[in-house]
Amino acid sequence: MAMDHARVARDVITYLGGTDNINAAAHCATRLRLVINDMDKVDQAALDKDPDLKGTFLAGGMFQIIVGPGDVDIVFSEMVGKGVKEVTKDEAKQEAEKGGNIFSRFIKMIADIFVPVLPALIAGGLMMAINNVLTAEGLFGDKSLIQSWTWLADYADLINMISAAPFAFLPVLIGFSATKRFGGNVYLGAAMGAAMVSTSLLSAYSMTDDAAAAKFWEYTGAKPTWHLFGLEVDKIGYQAMVIPIICVAFILSVIEKQLHKYLSGTADFLLTPLITILVTGFLTFVAVGPITRQLSIWLTNGLEWGFNTLGVLGGLLFGLLYSPIVVTGLHQSFPAVELPLITQLQTEGTGGDFIFPIASMANVAQGAVALAVFFKAKDAKLKGLAGAGGASAVFGITEPAIFGVNLRLRWPFFIGMGAAAIGSAGVALLNVRASSLGAAGFVGFVSIRTEDIVKYLLLEVIVFVIAFACALAYASTRGKASLVGDVDEAALEAEVSAAHAAPVEIPAEAATDFSVTAPIQGRALPLSEVEDQTFASGMLGPGMAIDPAGGPVVSPIDGEILVAFPTGHAYGLRSASGVELLIHVGMDTVQLEGKHFAPKVKAGDKVRRGTPLVEVDWDAVKAAGYKTVTPIVVSNATAFGGVEEAASGEVNRGDALYAVVPAPADA
Repeated sequence: MAMDHARVARDVITYLGGTDNINAAAHCATRLRLVINDMDKVDQAALDKDPDLKGTFLAGGMFQIIVGPGDVDIVFSEMVGKGVKEVTKDEAKQEAEKGGNIFSRFIKMIADIFVPVLPALIAGGLMMAINNVLTAEGLFGDKSLIQSWTWLADYADLINMISAAPFAFLPVLIGFSATKRFGGNVYLGAAMGAAMVSTSLLSAYSMTDDAAAAKFWEYTGAKPTWHLFGLEVDKIGYQAMVIPIICVAFILSVIEKQLHKYLSGTADFLLTPLITILVTGFLTFVAVGPITRQLSIWLTNGLEWGFNTLGVLGGLLFGLLYSPIVVTGLHQSFPAVELPLITQLQTEGTGGDFIFPIASMANVAQGAVALAVFFKAKDAKLKGLAGAGGASAVFGITEPAIFGVNLRLRWPFFIGMGAAAIGSAGVALLNVRASSLGAAGFVGFVSIRTEDIVKYLLLEVIVFVIAFACALAYASTRGKASLVGDVDEAALEAEVSAAHAAPVEIPAEAATDFSVTAPIQGRALPLSEVEDQTFASGMLGPGMAIDPAGGPVVSPIDGEILVAFPTGHAYGLRSASGVELLIHVGMDTVQLEGKHFAPKVKAGDKVRRGTPLVEVDWDAVKAAGYKTVTPIVVSNATAFGGVEEAASGEVNRGDALYAVVPAPADA
């Protein structure tokens, strides 16, 4: 029975919550690809029950409905006629990426920027953990390992230097990655990042240490400030800071792209980089840097006031906000508060650092949720990032876990924030204080006041258990879909279609049907016109070829799949009447190794005429330098009496292509 396309379009719109709930729509050869405003308004169960639809799934931020080849075009046109916004597949993808509120989009942007630099951060974080184990006093007795075995000192020193590099020079890495994300010249972005950590600037790590700052300026013989545009600008670097360089990369990209519009040729080549770097450089050190640094000071002062004034509530709020603060890089200003508190404890025997134990709670929480993701993730890459990042975080280095896993998935980050808040409330309630700086994680107990060590470790364990358990529970329920990783949409479509499809029944009359129909829309050709002599000579059997015009390749017979190459370029089929066919999609396309092919069937599948075998990106195949002419040959022709060509010129899918002549009865 033919599909009532108007009815299907109408019902699809209704089940999706109306046209107002469909932000954008596109389609491929078999699927509607829809960007939905509110998924809670979608009646997915009703869509799955529709007999004319072959299943639904969510992938790439788009809700996708499998309609089938030939029908999807008509249904889509009907939907557009009813007010649905039509876009291209690329535009639909872009719209999907825009989904969510401003905060969500910001988080995604941060994650996108950090993903390429994660290997460096993971390596640095794990090496820092090794260095912390080697240098921590009290971890294996009164002395550190390098104090007990002095020959380890140089090894620890080299490990420390290498491990610190990705964080000290983070603006260089982020400058490259962020500028790429914003569409600018990545090397200009890296150059600005390098300028922000120049050796001519006082390190951000030393900006709260007056003695170290004085020693630096005495050594360099330079003045600690610039006088620019009537302003006094501090010469301080931006080591380990995130927000400043992201702002800088964005500004740089905007300036560069605008200059490209107005300049061309030699002028563009010479002047665009010069003007871009010059303008961005002054904006960086005169405006962006000082503003973010002032924000950091205000934040630090506010947190100190909140913790001292609000008690347990202050600890809870500080713990809740600590990880988001790490995302911004503004936590680099915290030593300005911590060092005086530590000095007070050492000189007066009172007080102590409250920020360190709170940072430890936050780090352990983010590490615990990352480890929960490790245990539940299906995607190998995500699993690797979660394992390495989680291990690094519980030892004090959270950037790999936060940027590589938790922020990307969002829910682990929020769970970690909640667990950190509980632990930090305990820090305030029990008055846990640190007597020195160190690695803010499980090994951080060596930096805690002696009388607080047991309380500190107990809180760390509680935080870890809460964060891990909550993340594990969420990952087993609502968060399960996010752990799949990069979805193979073609494979998912095949799986969903198979789940919704009724068993394929080959009609009885197919046993006497020797016809072969066109599997592709295009121009029918005799085999002699195929450039590949193996096919042209008939060596692989008689038949015909088609120069494709587009669309999927479908089955030309009722029967079964004998061979389906994993690369998607070739298929062997046997009809119910015994005719065996070879369909070779393009020439030498095996060399593409499956790229641009999306197979829909596997060996052993029963198929009817018109069943999609493979979706092909024909334009991409041509662009890669391959011919797309597709032979359809009878591979067991010796069992029959020959082939009678039935087509020439333009053919549509399903048109008669040729007929196989049965063998004579006395043969």
